[in-house]
Amino acid sequence: MSGGDYAAQRAANAEAPRIRNLGRRIARLFAPHKAALIVTVVLVLAGAAFTVIPPLLTKRAFDEGLFARGGPNLPVLAVIVGFMIAVYVSSALLGVWQTYLTASVGNRVMGDLRVRLFTHLQAMELSFFTRTKTGIIQSRLQNDVGGVASVLTNTVSSVLGNTVTVIAAFIAMLLLDWQLTVVAVVLMPFLVIAQRRVGQVRARIATKTQESLSDMTAITQETLSVSGILLAKSFNRQGSEIARYAGENENQIGLQLRQAMSGQWFFAMVNVFLSSIPAVVYLVAGWLLVGGATGISAGTIVAFTTVQARLLFPLLGIMRVALDLQTSGALFARIFEYLDLKPAIADRADARDVAPGEARGRLQFDDVTFSYPDARDGERPTLDGVSFTVEPGQFAAFVGPSGAGKTTVSYLVPRFYDATGGRVLFGGTDVRELRQESLVEHIGVVSQETYLFHASIAENLRYAKPDATQEELESAARRANIHETIASFPDAYDTLVGERGYRLSGGEKQRIAIARVLLKDPEVLVLDEATSALDSISEHVVQQALDTAARGRTTIAIAHRLSTIIAADVIFVVERGRIVERGTHGQLLAAGGSYARLYAQQVDGTTSATVVE
Repeated sequence: MSGGDYAAQRAANAEAPRIRNLGRRIARLFAPHKAALIVTVVLVLAGAAFTVIPPLLTKRAFDEGLFARGGPNLPVLAVIVGFMIAVYVSSALLGVWQTYLTASVGNRVMGDLRVRLFTHLQAMELSFFTRTKTGIIQSRLQNDVGGVASVLTNTVSSVLGNTVTVIAAFIAMLLLDWQLTVVAVVLMPFLVIAQRRVGQVRARIATKTQESLSDMTAITQETLSVSGILLAKSFNRQGSEIARYAGENENQIGLQLRQAMSGQWFFAMVNVFLSSIPAVVYLVAGWLLVGGATGISAGTIVAFTTVQARLLFPLLGIMRVALDLQTSGALFARIFEYLDLKPAIADRADARDVAPGEARGRLQFDDVTFSYPDARDGERPTLDGVSFTVEPGQFAAFVGPSGAGKTTVSYLVPRFYDATGGRVLFGGTDVRELRQESLVEHIGVVSQETYLFHASIAENLRYAKPDATQEELESAARRANIHETIASFPDAYDTLVGERGYRLSGGEKQRIAIARVLLKDPEVLVLDEATSALDSISEHVVQQALDTAARGRTTIAIAHRLSTIIAADVIFVVERGRIVERGTHGQLLAAGGSYARLYAQQVDGTTSATVVE
């Protein structure tokens, strides 16, 4: 799918995404919690049974206690009242237990769903994240999963309990008087039809509301990050960012208002209808009595209206849950839409771990062609028939103009992307035959844009090796030329680096990143323009650390500054997706080709001929 969180597809489809067997898939979320659900069902059934007992006791209290022949019968009335109180207490205790179980199951299901979605996103290929805003992904995890929380928590008990209560109340009403029951339920089918229409409207509004929330989260993530704030302040664009957020917020307010009001007229009508039934029952009962009907006593009428009241709230509850289910269906569809995405890069069924002999680090590109997933038809491939071999322990550098395809080479080695054509081999084995986790364990990457977590230096280093000792941290830091700097901080290795490491200089961040890779101790090291953003002094210090890190390892360096790769064992010059030259620094200068011209431009601005001389 295209970028922007599949905005084009969703715009074309105004309704919620259509997911097959949505109801069954939601039901399967509860499968691991069968035992708790069975106990909940028993409690719900018992609680529902208790709700219809008091009205029947009320009839007996009127007919046999208060208005018994010969006057009130206090002993009988006392027994009936005692039973009623016992029923109320038992019902309350069952309700507390049931609430605990349903809340526990619902929240665990929601937690499982959130972790399942997070796990699935971790498996997605790199191109998915380059096409989709981080804030929109965050919204799926937080807003969409959080939006179904009440449904997951209350649906089972509410639907089951209210259904049983309605059925029991209906049976009790029939036992009391079938004629009055017909009066009470004659218009119910029309209410069900109306409820379905209202639910469809609310589902559409819910989808638009979640999309708006995703956009708001994306704006927040982009503009309130350190980089976003620096950009806004640098260009004095705070006002426009506030206006953009306020505009989306206004849209969100309108959608929330529409969602809150959708169905209110329906429920108002239902309330009026159901609340009016007792009055109609009194009228019909009077008419029946005038007509000579027998068996309708004062106790019958009071008990019937009491049971009817018991029918009112559960019926409203069922209708509200039905509407919530239709609304949450849109959210579940958005969640399952992500869960149904298939990672473009996945292990084969017969994939294996890297064997000990393969871990020496021999790399080979065999006629590799590659185009990015969002490439336009007819567009030139990013890599076109690239072949080379890097022997174990060699330092290989890739140079060339921007957009030539150098960084793409570094993406294909750890299999962040798969080659469109040809083969990438690790230790003589096609990387697609190896398990990704095993392959990446043998490869370390240091990129131009160093990412550090908002945590301590020690925690950032241990990301490569969680069980690393303090001595191992310091050893890696010394080899990366950063230990003395860290030791000079008041909190040393416990120093917080700040958001994305902004409390450190560029050179300090890069050396911490190098120390992190050294702690991993991979056989293959990929350096993607690791010093291009640094000043000359920082570059010199970082370059020393990189030289230490590369010693004894197969190293692929994507270089912008040619001065950093003069000592490389082999240099590949890439232009327009092809390798046009290869050799050592001296050999390429002597050839007087593209490399010589690039070097001349960077070193002293003279012509390649002068450089060769």
